[in-house]
Amino acid sequence: MHLYVHIPFCHHICPYCGFYKHTPSRLANQDFVEAVLSEAEKRLPDVSGKIETAYFGGGTPTLLSCSHLTRLCEGLTGIFDFSDCREWTIEANPATFDLKKAKLMRELGLSRVSLGIQSFTPETLKTLDRDHTREDAIKAFETLRTADFNQVSLDLMFSIPGQTLEQWQYDLETAVSLSPNHISAYNLTYEEDTEFLKRHETGELDIDEDRDADQFYLGLDYLEENGYHHYEISNYAKPDGESQHNRAYWFGADYLGLGPGAVTTLNRQRWKTLPDTAAYIKASAAGLDTRTDIEVLTDEDKRLEALALQLRTREGVPLSLIETPGPVKTLARQGLLVEEGGRLLLTRHGKALADPIAAALA
Repeated sequence: MHLYVHIPFCHHICPYCGFYKHTPSRLANQDFVEAVLSEAEKRLPDVSGKIETAYFGGGTPTLLSCSHLTRLCEGLTGIFDFSDCREWTIEANPATFDLKKAKLMRELGLSRVSLGIQSFTPETLKTLDRDHTREDAIKAFETLRTADFNQVSLDLMFSIPGQTLEQWQYDLETAVSLSPNHISAYNLTYEEDTEFLKRHETGELDIDEDRDADQFYLGLDYLEENGYHHYEISNYAKPDGESQHNRAYWFGADYLGLGPGAVTTLNRQRWKTLPDTAAYIKASAAGLDTRTDIEVLTDEDKRLEALALQLRTREGVPLSLIETPGPVKTLARQGLLVEEGGRLLLTRHGKALADPIAAALA
Protein backbone atom coordinates (compact mmCIF):
# COMPACT_ATOMS: atom_id res chain seq x y z
CA MET A 1 0.00 0.00 0.00
CA HIS A 2 1.18 3.48 -0.85
CA LEU A 3 0.22 6.66 1.02
CA TYR A 4 -0.12 10.22 -0.25
CA VAL A 5 -0.87 13.21 2.00
CA HIS A 6 -1.84 16.54 0.41
CA ILE A 7 -0.78 19.63 2.34
CA PRO A 8 -2.19 22.59 0.36
CA PHE A 9 -0.44 25.52 2.00
CA CYS A 10 1.78 27.85 -0.05
CA HIS A 11 3.10 31.19 1.19
CA HIS A 12 3.25 32.27 -2.48
CA ILE A 13 0.89 31.06 -5.24
CA CYS A 14 2.83 30.25 -8.41
CA PRO A 15 0.89 31.29 -11.54
CA TYR A 16 1.44 27.99 -13.43
CA CYS A 17 0.47 25.50 -10.69
CA GLY A 18 -2.82 23.63 -11.15
CA PHE A 19 -2.81 21.70 -7.85
CA TYR A 20 -5.22 22.58 -5.05
CA LYS A 21 -3.40 25.10 -2.87
CA HIS A 22 -3.85 28.35 -0.98
CA THR A 23 -2.01 30.59 1.44
CA PRO A 24 -1.94 29.24 5.01
CA SER A 25 -4.19 31.92 6.58
CA ARG A 26 -5.31 30.39 9.89
CA LEU A 27 -5.86 26.90 8.48
CA ALA A 28 -2.30 25.59 8.78
CA ASN A 29 -2.97 24.61 12.36
CA GLN A 30 -3.55 21.70 14.69
CA ASP A 31 -7.12 21.30 13.42
CA PHE A 32 -5.79 20.56 9.93
CA VAL A 33 -3.37 17.93 11.22
CA GLU A 34 -6.07 16.30 13.34
CA ALA A 35 -8.43 16.25 10.35
CA VAL A 36 -5.85 14.34 8.28
CA LEU A 37 -5.28 11.87 11.12
CA SER A 38 -9.03 11.43 11.59
CA GLU A 39 -9.39 10.67 7.90
CA ALA A 40 -6.52 8.18 8.18
CA GLU A 41 -8.28 6.37 11.04
CA LYS A 42 -11.50 6.23 9.04
CA ARG A 43 -9.75 4.76 5.98
CA LEU A 44 -7.66 2.24 7.94
CA PRO A 45 -10.15 -0.66 7.44
CA ASP A 46 -9.78 -0.20 3.65
CA VAL A 47 -6.00 -0.49 3.77
CA SER A 48 -4.39 -3.90 3.38
CA GLY A 49 -0.78 -4.51 4.34
CA LYS A 50 2.04 -2.23 5.35
CA ILE A 51 2.92 1.17 3.93
CA GLU A 52 5.54 0.65 1.22
CA THR A 53 6.06 4.30 0.25
CA ALA A 54 4.68 7.58 1.54
CA TYR A 55 4.63 11.03 -0.03
CA PHE A 56 3.80 14.47 1.39
CA GLY A 57 2.82 16.69 -1.55
CA GLY A 58 1.27 20.07 -1.95
CA GLY A 59 1.27 22.92 -1.79
CA THR A 60 4.40 23.19 0.27
CA PRO A 61 4.42 20.61 3.09
CA THR A 62 7.52 22.17 4.66
CA LEU A 63 5.40 25.19 5.60
CA LEU A 64 4.02 23.13 8.48
CA SER A 65 5.58 24.09 11.78
CA CYS A 66 7.93 21.68 13.50
CA SER A 67 5.28 20.79 16.09
CA HIS A 68 2.56 20.18 13.48
CA LEU A 69 4.93 18.15 11.31
CA THR A 70 5.87 16.06 14.32
CA ARG A 71 2.25 15.41 15.24
CA LEU A 72 1.38 14.47 11.66
CA CYS A 73 4.27 12.04 11.18
CA GLU A 74 3.95 10.43 14.59
CA GLY A 75 0.19 10.21 14.19
CA LEU A 76 0.44 8.47 10.82
CA THR A 77 3.06 5.99 12.01
CA GLY A 78 0.81 5.23 14.95
CA ILE A 79 -2.14 4.47 12.64
CA PHE A 80 -0.42 2.65 9.76
CA ASP A 81 2.39 0.11 9.78
CA PHE A 82 5.48 1.88 8.42
CA SER A 83 7.91 -0.88 9.41
CA ASP A 84 8.63 -1.80 5.77
CA CYS A 85 8.39 1.71 4.32
CA ARG A 86 11.27 2.00 1.87
CA GLU A 87 10.77 5.62 0.83
CA TRP A 88 9.10 8.60 2.51
CA THR A 89 9.21 11.78 0.44
CA ILE A 90 8.33 15.36 1.30
CA GLU A 91 8.07 18.20 -1.22
CA ALA A 92 9.84 21.40 -0.26
CA ASN A 93 10.61 24.84 -1.62
CA PRO A 94 13.68 26.96 -0.83
CA ALA A 95 13.33 29.26 2.18
CA THR A 96 10.56 27.15 3.77
CA PHE A 97 12.89 25.20 6.04
CA ASP A 98 16.14 25.65 7.91
CA LEU A 99 18.67 23.14 9.20
CA LYS A 100 16.69 22.58 12.40
CA LYS A 101 13.53 21.64 10.51
CA ALA A 102 15.48 19.54 7.98
CA LYS A 103 17.10 17.54 10.79
CA LEU A 104 13.69 17.08 12.44
CA MET A 105 12.22 15.74 9.18
CA ARG A 106 15.02 13.22 9.02
CA GLU A 107 14.48 12.21 12.66
CA LEU A 108 10.76 11.71 12.00
CA GLY A 109 11.55 9.12 9.34
CA LEU A 110 11.33 11.15 6.14
CA SER A 111 13.99 9.83 3.79
CA ARG A 112 13.68 11.79 0.54
CA VAL A 113 13.05 15.41 -0.42
CA SER A 114 11.70 16.69 -3.73
CA LEU A 115 12.98 20.26 -3.91
CA GLY A 116 11.04 22.62 -6.17
CA ILE A 117 13.68 24.75 -7.88
CA GLN A 118 12.16 25.10 -11.40
CA SER A 119 15.09 27.24 -12.55
CA PHE A 120 18.38 28.78 -11.48
CA THR A 121 18.18 31.58 -14.07
CA PRO A 122 16.98 35.02 -12.85
CA GLU A 123 14.98 35.75 -16.01
CA THR A 124 13.17 32.41 -15.91
CA LEU A 125 12.52 32.66 -12.19
CA LYS A 126 10.96 36.07 -12.82
CA THR A 127 8.69 34.71 -15.59
CA LEU A 128 7.57 31.90 -13.28
CA ASP A 129 7.10 34.41 -10.42
CA ARG A 130 9.20 32.29 -8.11
CA ASP A 131 10.12 33.86 -4.80
CA HIS A 132 13.62 32.45 -4.46
CA THR A 133 16.99 33.10 -6.05
CA ARG A 134 19.64 30.79 -7.46
CA GLU A 135 21.56 31.24 -4.21
CA ASP A 136 18.49 30.34 -2.11
CA ALA A 137 18.05 27.13 -4.10
CA ILE A 138 21.66 26.05 -3.71
CA LYS A 139 21.62 26.83 0.00
CA ALA A 140 18.42 24.78 0.46
CA PHE A 141 19.99 21.82 -1.32
CA GLU A 142 23.14 22.03 0.80
CA THR A 143 21.02 22.26 3.97
CA LEU A 144 19.30 18.98 3.08
CA ARG A 145 22.63 17.26 2.53
CA THR A 146 23.91 18.61 5.87
CA ALA A 147 20.78 17.18 7.51
CA ASP A 148 21.73 13.74 6.15
CA PHE A 149 19.16 13.45 3.38
CA ASN A 150 20.83 10.94 1.08
CA GLN A 151 17.97 11.10 -1.44
CA VAL A 152 17.25 14.55 -2.87
CA SER A 153 15.43 15.30 -6.12
CA LEU A 154 15.38 18.62 -7.95
CA ASP A 155 12.37 19.81 -9.98
CA LEU A 156 13.11 21.84 -13.10
CA MET A 157 10.83 23.29 -15.79
CA PHE A 158 11.54 23.96 -19.45
CA SER A 159 9.97 25.50 -22.55
CA ILE A 160 8.90 28.53 -20.59
CA PRO A 161 8.02 31.54 -22.78
CA GLY A 162 11.18 33.57 -23.30
CA GLN A 163 13.48 30.79 -22.07
CA THR A 164 16.43 30.21 -24.40
CA LEU A 165 18.37 27.02 -25.01
CA GLU A 166 21.35 28.66 -23.33
CA GLN A 167 19.32 29.40 -20.19
CA TRP A 168 17.99 25.85 -20.09
CA GLN A 169 21.54 24.54 -20.54
CA TYR A 170 22.62 26.68 -17.58
CA ASP A 171 19.81 25.28 -15.42
CA LEU A 172 20.83 21.72 -16.31
CA GLU A 173 24.51 22.38 -15.66
CA THR A 174 23.80 24.00 -12.30
CA ALA A 175 21.52 21.15 -11.23
CA VAL A 176 24.03 18.48 -12.23
CA SER A 177 26.85 20.33 -10.44
CA LEU A 178 24.97 19.79 -7.17
CA SER A 179 24.80 16.03 -7.83
CA PRO A 180 21.22 15.32 -6.74
CA ASN A 181 20.06 11.69 -6.86
CA HIS A 182 17.14 12.53 -9.12
CA ILE A 183 16.05 15.29 -11.48
CA SER A 184 12.50 15.87 -12.72
CA ALA A 185 12.32 18.00 -15.87
CA TYR A 186 8.79 19.12 -16.70
CA ASN A 187 7.65 20.71 -19.94
CA LEU A 188 5.48 23.71 -19.01
CA THR A 189 1.79 23.13 -19.67
CA TYR A 190 -1.08 25.53 -19.14
CA GLU A 191 -3.30 24.08 -16.42
CA GLU A 192 -6.95 24.85 -15.71
CA ASP A 193 -7.70 27.63 -13.22
CA THR A 194 -4.23 29.16 -13.36
CA GLU A 195 -3.05 32.66 -14.15
CA PHE A 196 -0.76 31.26 -16.85
CA LEU A 197 -3.70 29.73 -18.72
CA LYS A 198 -5.50 33.07 -18.72
CA ARG A 199 -2.37 34.81 -20.00
CA HIS A 200 -1.96 32.16 -22.68
CA GLU A 201 -5.56 32.61 -23.82
CA THR A 202 -4.98 36.34 -24.24
CA GLY A 203 -1.88 35.64 -26.35
CA GLU A 204 0.62 36.91 -23.80
CA LEU A 205 2.21 33.46 -23.23
CA ASP A 206 2.88 31.21 -26.20
CA ILE A 207 3.16 27.51 -27.02
CA ASP A 208 6.10 26.58 -29.24
CA GLU A 209 6.39 22.92 -30.22
CA ASP A 210 9.85 23.44 -31.66
CA ARG A 211 11.01 24.94 -28.36
CA ASP A 212 9.38 22.01 -26.53
CA ALA A 213 11.28 19.47 -28.62
CA ASP A 214 14.64 21.30 -28.66
CA GLN A 215 14.70 21.73 -24.90
CA PHE A 216 13.39 18.21 -24.25
CA TYR A 217 16.19 16.64 -26.29
CA LEU A 218 18.81 18.94 -24.78
CA GLY A 219 17.72 17.81 -21.32
CA LEU A 220 17.59 14.15 -22.34
CA ASP A 221 21.07 14.15 -23.88
CA TYR A 222 22.77 16.26 -21.23
CA LEU A 223 21.37 14.37 -18.25
CA GLU A 224 22.09 10.94 -19.72
CA GLU A 225 25.65 12.04 -20.57
CA ASN A 226 26.06 12.99 -16.91
CA GLY A 227 24.93 9.69 -15.40
CA TYR A 228 21.16 10.19 -15.05
CA HIS A 229 19.18 7.45 -16.77
CA HIS A 230 15.88 8.44 -18.32
CA TYR A 231 13.37 6.12 -16.65
CA GLU A 232 10.16 8.10 -17.33
CA ILE A 233 9.42 10.92 -19.76
CA SER A 234 9.89 13.67 -17.14
CA ASN A 235 12.22 11.86 -14.75
CA TYR A 236 15.93 11.07 -14.57
CA ALA A 237 17.84 9.27 -11.85
CA LYS A 238 21.23 8.05 -10.78
CA PRO A 239 21.45 4.36 -9.85
CA ASP A 240 19.11 3.70 -6.87
CA GLY A 241 17.69 7.22 -7.18
CA GLU A 242 14.34 6.47 -8.85
CA SER A 243 11.13 7.59 -7.14
CA GLN A 244 9.60 4.37 -5.84
CA HIS A 245 6.35 6.17 -4.96
CA ASN A 246 5.84 7.50 -8.48
CA ARG A 247 6.72 4.13 -10.00
CA ALA A 248 3.90 2.64 -7.92
CA TYR A 249 1.47 5.09 -9.56
CA TRP A 250 2.75 4.38 -13.05
CA PHE A 251 2.37 0.62 -12.65
CA GLY A 252 -1.13 0.67 -11.19
CA ALA A 253 -0.59 0.04 -7.48
CA ASP A 254 -3.30 0.97 -5.00
CA TYR A 255 -2.72 4.17 -3.05
CA LEU A 256 -4.55 6.07 -0.34
CA GLY A 257 -4.75 9.85 -0.56
CA LEU A 258 -5.37 11.96 2.55
CA GLY A 259 -5.89 15.70 2.86
CA PRO A 260 -8.01 18.22 0.90
CA GLY A 261 -7.89 17.60 -2.85
CA ALA A 262 -6.04 14.26 -2.58
CA VAL A 263 -6.99 11.41 -4.92
CA THR A 264 -7.27 7.75 -3.88
CA THR A 265 -7.29 4.62 -6.04
CA LEU A 266 -8.16 1.63 -3.90
CA ASN A 267 -9.86 -1.68 -4.58
CA ARG A 268 -10.92 -0.52 -8.07
CA GLN A 269 -12.53 2.61 -6.65
CA ARG A 270 -11.28 6.16 -7.15
CA TRP A 271 -12.33 9.20 -5.21
CA LYS A 272 -11.21 12.71 -4.42
CA THR A 273 -11.16 14.25 -0.97
CA LEU A 274 -13.03 17.53 -0.51
CA PRO A 275 -10.88 20.19 -2.26
CA ASP A 276 -11.72 22.83 0.34
CA THR A 277 -9.55 22.94 3.44
CA ALA A 278 -12.05 24.69 5.72
CA ALA A 279 -14.89 22.36 4.66
CA TYR A 280 -12.57 19.37 4.96
CA ILE A 281 -11.61 20.24 8.54
CA LYS A 282 -15.24 20.90 9.49
CA ALA A 283 -16.52 17.65 7.93
CA SER A 284 -13.75 15.62 9.52
CA ALA A 285 -14.44 17.10 12.96
CA ALA A 286 -18.12 16.18 12.55
CA GLY A 287 -17.27 12.61 11.55
CA LEU A 288 -18.64 13.08 8.02
CA ASP A 289 -17.38 11.39 4.86
CA THR A 290 -14.88 13.68 3.15
CA ARG A 291 -14.90 11.78 -0.16
CA THR A 292 -16.30 13.22 -3.39
CA ASP A 293 -16.48 12.07 -7.03
CA ILE A 294 -16.46 8.38 -6.17
CA GLU A 295 -16.21 6.16 -9.24
CA VAL A 296 -15.73 2.47 -9.95
CA LEU A 297 -12.92 1.75 -12.40
CA THR A 298 -13.82 -0.61 -15.22
CA ASP A 299 -11.40 -2.97 -16.94
CA GLU A 300 -11.29 -0.53 -19.87
CA ASP A 301 -10.49 2.36 -17.52
CA LYS A 302 -7.60 0.37 -16.07
CA ARG A 303 -6.33 -0.66 -19.52
CA LEU A 304 -6.28 2.87 -20.91
CA GLU A 305 -4.62 4.27 -17.80
CA ALA A 306 -1.97 1.54 -17.77
CA LEU A 307 -1.26 2.12 -21.44
CA ALA A 308 -0.84 5.88 -21.06
CA LEU A 309 1.32 5.70 -17.92
CA GLN A 310 3.50 2.70 -18.67
CA LEU A 311 4.29 3.85 -22.19
CA ARG A 312 6.08 6.81 -20.58
CA THR A 313 8.44 4.52 -18.64
CA ARG A 314 11.65 2.81 -19.71
CA GLU A 315 9.89 -0.59 -19.46
CA GLY A 316 7.24 0.45 -21.98
CA VAL A 317 3.80 -1.09 -22.30
CA PRO A 318 2.94 -4.80 -22.73
CA LEU A 319 1.49 -5.76 -26.10
CA SER A 320 -1.42 -7.37 -24.25
CA LEU A 321 -2.79 -3.87 -23.56
CA ILE A 322 -2.99 -3.04 -27.28
CA GLU A 323 -6.30 -4.05 -28.87
CA THR A 324 -5.63 -2.94 -32.46
CA PRO A 325 -2.26 -3.78 -34.08
CA GLY A 326 -2.62 -1.32 -36.97
CA PRO A 327 -1.38 1.79 -35.13
CA VAL A 328 1.58 -0.16 -33.74
CA LYS A 329 2.84 -1.00 -37.23
CA THR A 330 2.36 2.57 -38.42
CA LEU A 331 4.16 4.08 -35.43
CA ALA A 332 6.97 1.55 -35.74
CA ARG A 333 7.45 2.42 -39.42
CA GLN A 334 7.65 6.08 -38.41
CA GLY A 335 10.46 5.24 -35.99
CA LEU A 336 8.46 6.14 -32.88
CA LEU A 337 8.09 2.66 -31.32
CA VAL A 338 10.07 -0.57 -31.09
CA GLU A 339 9.03 -3.97 -29.77
CA GLU A 340 11.25 -5.78 -27.27
CA GLY A 341 10.31 -8.87 -25.31
CA GLY A 342 6.59 -8.48 -25.80
CA ARG A 343 6.56 -4.80 -24.83
CA LEU A 344 6.40 -1.59 -26.83
CA LEU A 345 9.03 1.02 -26.05
CA LEU A 346 9.27 4.60 -27.22
CA THR A 347 12.29 5.43 -29.36
CA ARG A 348 14.31 8.56 -28.68
CA HIS A 349 12.21 10.36 -31.27
CA GLY A 350 9.01 8.91 -29.83
CA LYS A 351 9.71 10.10 -26.29
CA ALA A 352 8.90 13.70 -27.21
CA LEU A 353 5.50 12.54 -28.51
CA ALA A 354 4.46 10.18 -25.72
CA ASP A 355 0.95 11.54 -25.18
CA PRO A 356 -0.21 11.58 -28.82
CA ILE A 357 1.34 8.11 -29.33
CA ALA A 358 -0.60 6.79 -26.33
CA ALA A 359 -3.80 8.29 -27.78
CA ALA A 360 -3.13 6.60 -31.11
CA LEU A 361 -2.60 3.23 -29.42
CA ALA A 362 -5.74 3.50 -27.29
